[in-house]
Amino acid sequence: MADPAGGTATRARGHRAAEVFGDQRSDRRHPLVAAALALPLAALLAIVFGGWEAVVTQASSVAGMLGR
Repeated sequence: MADPAGGTATRARGHRAAEVFGDQRSDRRHPLVAAALALPLAALLAIVFGGWEAVVTQASSVAGMLGR
């Protein structure tokens, strides 16, 4: 019986996406890599919106929670 939802095409697209983006189910990003990706954007937003004081406050709060 034919698959009316086109399961073969869906699997093929999923396979191509896995090739491009990697297998997200088994790959885990290291926290430092995640920070390296997020911090430049955070700095840009802080510069654009003038929120350096808020960034410093949040960073010190996180550092306090981590015990550093």
